[in-house]
Amino acid sequence: MEAELVALATTGATTLVQQMATEGWGALRRRMAALLARRRGAEEEEVGRELDETRAEVVNAQENGDELAVQDAIGQWRIELRRLLTEDPAAAADLRRLLDEVAPRRDQGATVRDVHNTVSGGVNGMVVQAGIVSNVHPGNQPGGPHSR
Repeated sequence: MEAELVALATTGATTLVQQMATEGWGALRRRMAALLARRRGAEEEEVGRELDETRAEVVNAQENGDELAVQDAIGQWRIELRRLLTEDPAAAADLRRLLDEVAPRRDQGATVRDVHNTVSGGVNGMVVQAGIVSNVHPGNQPGGPHSR
């Protein structure tokens, strides 16, 4: 059971920090603050301020390419969430539900793989690596360069 709680705390912290720099942050902030405050017996605004402080640090770190600071933020919230789950195992269901809403699993049986790319020689322009690539060509879209 301990390994499951550690995995959930890790996933929760990683998702929380990743979402801090997205448009959906406000909704997640409110819900996470409510979950943590309820379980801690604290005020939501107090927890919200902690989340806002971390968000400012994460955004600044991302702007400056400081991946270590981002990892530190994940570690900070992993400890907090692990403590929460250890003290109140019933909070696991609430956290899972919240994570499923924020980052729903597309395929329960999907395999996660590391992808490493090397780009070399005369590349002039942008290189993009994506996790999901569709079979849609911009020319086939309404308003695309080939639409009439």
